[in-house]
Amino acid sequence: MPVREPSPAAERAGRRSVPALCLSTVLLVLMLPALVLYGQDVRTGAAFAVQCVVVAHTGGALARVLTDPLIRVVGFGFWLFCYVWLGLAPLAMLATDSYPWGFAVDAGTAFTSAVLVETGLLAYSAGSALAGRRTPRTPPVLEPLLARRTTPVRTLLLCGLSLALAAVLVPAQGGPAAFFQSRQAVNEATGQGGSGEAAGQALAAWSLSVPAFWALLALLYVPRAPGGDRTLRGVRWILLPVLVAVNAVVNNPVSQPRFWAGTVLLTLVFAAPALRRPRAFRAGAATVTAVVLLVFPYSDYFRHDRREPVEVVSLAEQFTSNGDYDAFQQIATGVDQVRENGHAPGNALGPPLFFVPRAVWPGKPDDAGIALARHAGYSFENLSAPLWIESYMWAGLPGVAAVFALFGAAGRRIDGVRHRLREHGATLAALAVTAFGFYQIILLRGSLLFVMGPLTLLLLTPLLITGRPGRTAPGQPPAEPHPELPSEPPADPVAAPGPVPAGAAPRTRTTFSTTSTGEART
Repeated sequence: MPVREPSPAAERAGRRSVPALCLSTVLLVLMLPALVLYGQDVRTGAAFAVQCVVVAHTGGALARVLTDPLIRVVGFGFWLFCYVWLGLAPLAMLATDSYPWGFAVDAGTAFTSAVLVETGLLAYSAGSALAGRRTPRTPPVLEPLLARRTTPVRTLLLCGLSLALAAVLVPAQGGPAAFFQSRQAVNEATGQGGSGEAAGQALAAWSLSVPAFWALLALLYVPRAPGGDRTLRGVRWILLPVLVAVNAVVNNPVSQPRFWAGTVLLTLVFAAPALRRPRAFRAGAATVTAVVLLVFPYSDYFRHDRREPVEVVSLAEQFTSNGDYDAFQQIATGVDQVRENGHAPGNALGPPLFFVPRAVWPGKPDDAGIALARHAGYSFENLSAPLWIESYMWAGLPGVAAVFALFGAAGRRIDGVRHRLREHGATLAALAVTAFGFYQIILLRGSLLFVMGPLTLLLLTPLLITGRPGRTAPGQPPAEPHPELPSEPPADPVAAPGPVPAGAAPRTRTTFSTTSTGEART
């Protein structure tokens, strides 16, 4: 999806290119929805009207992210998911009254579901706008945390751990060939055991995938001494091909969920120094948007043992027949369940306490995706439960508004810190924020109980292999300021650069190495 680049003068001034914004908005808000509805017998109604508002909201927000002079990887992941899964896909469903699964969605439920989605989007936009109005001069926790850098010793220890886990767990699961079976075969093998055995297999799979991913990513960008380090360089070149091979086995898109395989690939790409610059990031984000719209629907080729020839169909048919786009229908199922059974505030304790065994907590809430599948009467239970419906099941529309307002504010703060630290590689800002930005799509699709374990491992691992940044070496030049952010207040107003009187010596200061003191789920 081409996006017109801002002029160099506009980028230097930190301004958004108005022509690029207008072009992107027309493409996302008008042209693509018209393409989805082209040739369809459109059925209008109140729900369809609200859904048009959702499409305009998500398309406009995505256009702003794609033309923003700041790098907003968390905002990009959020609005990309909302535009495709909660914007275009429900538009096709409501226009044709056709849904991927068998649960019937009546007009009233569809209207409530569309309003619920828009409520979350408005709350997210409000939280993001409030957080973006003024950045704290000295963030007490977030910026020092995200400025932590990977250390060579901890990185090499993680590499050793991931290789040891692979040496033990890969043969135990049938060898490398078992990791190239279809996801259907993997799910059937997992389902043959009891729930305890299935949980153990899932834990073993994530214990392989996440450390191997972080070992490779950290080794690629581990900082080296200014004068060079031959030993580290030699070990690095020995381990890199081995870790690439391990990741090709345990994180391949054949047996792994496409969303996870995509998270691994996109994090490796967007963590590169070239894509940490605003212009390159915008081009990369636009490319990802086009790939998600045009290629992702056909990337489930390896899902089943019996593989049919790829048949190209319209976007509307993909959205209404492919279970990967069931988010809106699952929201509607949850609305119907709440209408019958009421809200369940106690279920909000399930995700943060996901690690507590059911033997210890007999009343532990069920996975929301499973609960929705049972309510709908499906024979399969591996379904999504978007964050919208989970928060609605807890506390209704006020719960949705509160969750997404906090989510929007946190995402905007994180994006701001990442942008300010973009010149510094091997930091949590460059690596962990990028990984979360793309894993966020899995988080938003849910269910929370399903994603909390992998998410905890995904965020805890880089925290353990990073340390506080040290001071720059004597004689090393200080970090250059970022001209793209004239609106950002200096970290220290007393030490802020200003005019130097004639004859006066220029002011200097000690600097640090950072700029700051269901199948639907597969």
